[in-house]
Amino acid sequence: MAMFRSFVSQQQQPSSGPGSLAAPAESIESQFSCPICLEVYHKPVSIASCAHTFCGECLQPCLQVTSPLCPLCRVPFDPKKVERSSSVEKQLASYKAPCRGCNKKVALVKMKSHITSCSKVQEQMANCPKFVPVVPTSQPIPSNIPNRSTFVCPFCGARNLDQQELVKHCMDNHRNDPNKVVCPVCSAMPWGDPSYKSSNFLQHLLHRHKFSYDTFVDYSIDEEAALQAALALSLTEN
Repeated sequence: MAMFRSFVSQQQQPSSGPGSLAAPAESIESQFSCPICLEVYHKPVSIASCAHTFCGECLQPCLQVTSPLCPLCRVPFDPKKVERSSSVEKQLASYKAPCRGCNKKVALVKMKSHITSCSKVQEQMANCPKFVPVVPTSQPIPSNIPNRSTFVCPFCGARNLDQQELVKHCMDNHRNDPNKVVCPVCSAMPWGDPSYKSSNFLQHLLHRHKFSYDTFVDYSIDEEAALQAALALSLTEN
C-alpha cells in the first residue's frame, strides 16, 4: 500500500507552482493517516497511555494478545483503555482533500469508502508494479526440521495456526472441551514430550505461552542444555 501511494503521488505531481492547492491538501491527508495501513483514518481509536491513534480495524490484532504493545511506540497498554477518538472524527469531517484518482474533493471521513469505488484509483492500482517473489532456492529443505512457526489444534485439527492464533482459536471454539490433549507448541520444542497430555490445556496455553519461544530459545544447543534452561526459567517464574 505504501508503494501504491508513492506511485500515485509521482503520477499526480501538480503542474502549477508551490502556490497550488494540491500541496496543502496532501499535507492535511497525511496528517490524518493511520500508521498501520497508511490510509486516512477509518473509525479512529486512540490508546490512552500514549495517545497514538489508529484505524479501529487496524488495531484489532493488537487487542487479541495478552499483553498488547502500541504498534508505533511499543509501550504496553490496557486494551480496556482504548476509545474511539471523537476529536479526530470531528476533524476528519471538517477537512477535505482531493481523491488521488479522480481529483474530486472528498471529506476525509469519507475518503476510504470513496477510493474503494473510484474507477480512476482502481485503474491506477491495476497499473502499479506487480510484486515479484524471490526465486525459490534449488537446495532441498531438510525434512527432519520440526515446524515451530505454525501449529495444529489438538482438539479439532485446524492447521496453520501461529501461537497467538492457536490461543484465540482454542478460546473461541474449545473453551468447554474436557478432553486432555498434547500441547503442540511444547511438543515442537527440543525438550518437548509428544506423549504428555495437559489436564487443562487452555490454562496451559494462557499461562505458559504468553510469549514466543523463538525470542528466547537457541535451537542450536543440545537438548540437555535446553532442558536445563527451561527448568531454570520455570523456577524463576514460580
